[in-house]
Amino acid sequence: MPRAGKLSVAIMGGSVGGLTAALVLRDAGCDVRVFERSAAALQARGAGIAALEATLRYLTERGGLATSEVCSSTGWIRFVRPDGGTEHERPHRYLFSSWNTIYRSLLGLFDPDRYLLGAEVAGFSQDGDSVRVVLGDGTSIDADLLVCADGVSSLARSQLLPEVIPAYSGYVAWRGTRPERDLTAATAERLGDAITYQVLENSHILVYPIPGLDGAVTPGERLVNFVWYVNVPAGEPLETLMTGRDGVRRTVSLPPGAATDAAVGGLRQAAAAALAPPVAEVVTGVAEPFVQVVYDIAVPRMAFGRACLLGDAAFAVRPHAAAGTAKAAADGWALAAELTAAGGDVPAALASWERSQLALGRALLARCREIGDSSQFGGTFRPGDERLIFGLYGPGN
Repeated sequence: MPRAGKLSVAIMGGSVGGLTAALVLRDAGCDVRVFERSAAALQARGAGIAALEATLRYLTERGGLATSEVCSSTGWIRFVRPDGGTEHERPHRYLFSSWNTIYRSLLGLFDPDRYLLGAEVAGFSQDGDSVRVVLGDGTSIDADLLVCADGVSSLARSQLLPEVIPAYSGYVAWRGTRPERDLTAATAERLGDAITYQVLENSHILVYPIPGLDGAVTPGERLVNFVWYVNVPAGEPLETLMTGRDGVRRTVSLPPGAATDAAVGGLRQAAAAALAPPVAEVVTGVAEPFVQVVYDIAVPRMAFGRACLLGDAAFAVRPHAAAGTAKAAADGWALAAELTAAGGDVPAALASWERSQLALGRALLARCREIGDSSQFGGTFRPGDERLIFGLYGPGN
């Protein structure tokens, strides 16, 4: 990249998407600083993810890590009946990790003095030749490019596209993890080498093993992660659910330990009544299940002069393709490639990058919406449906 060595890049948000962008842009020769508002390294308790190729790409191509060091693996996709018997199964290898494991691994590969904690971006402006980034303490810095990777509740998106607001899908995801060693031997064996689904009326749940809190991937030392999609009407029912035991109403996620006793009790009662015994054992035994509200967010633009929206700041998609983290990582890789191809011409690079990443975001959003609606409202969600194979660019891709 002829001019890349002179390019200064500010990245707003230091999560997995922002970190991946920081790493690939640094490797392309840019002077990169990440501004993360949290005062301490990030942590997402109980968040398991399917690890797609784009998510792992930096770790395996440039980070010197094998997938077996950061992922657990399963060999089967299995659908179970309410009695625990197998309704459908097929061999299919998936890699699973935890958000914490991927984040810590990426963070360890970035320059510590360029990852600035407690540095909240309060706003920004452009003059054509540079972007001025204003921090919460009143200081400011100038950069050639601002990458806004500040997630679902993006401040940058609200500044650049105030008309874009999240659209509630009509359902939430109850989530949680349980140590694999705490399960009965029969349940651990039943769930240990598969992603296990159960389809219910207007709902479905999936269970799979992920690395332990210390990153362990050995069977018996892992965690078992569940995600249960449950319809909750907008208005008072959703408001009640998302108001925690502390009386605080959350809009995006009710963290572990925050859900009321009534909400957790209702979850466990429903699990015991409706779920297959091995699946119910996982759900009812999770100490602090948490809730994520499922939204659709789509933007008409991702590039704005010398600023751009990346990952969930642009497109927040339902989790059914397990591709949200992969999409954010792919945005970063594509951005570095376009900057290289454009010889460091930021506006030209962003214009080309926007075309490809808008198309990817729109296609992924539509696919995930179709899957979710078929499960939660359409009654057309079927065991073994090929659409359910995880993938960023399409099922299995």
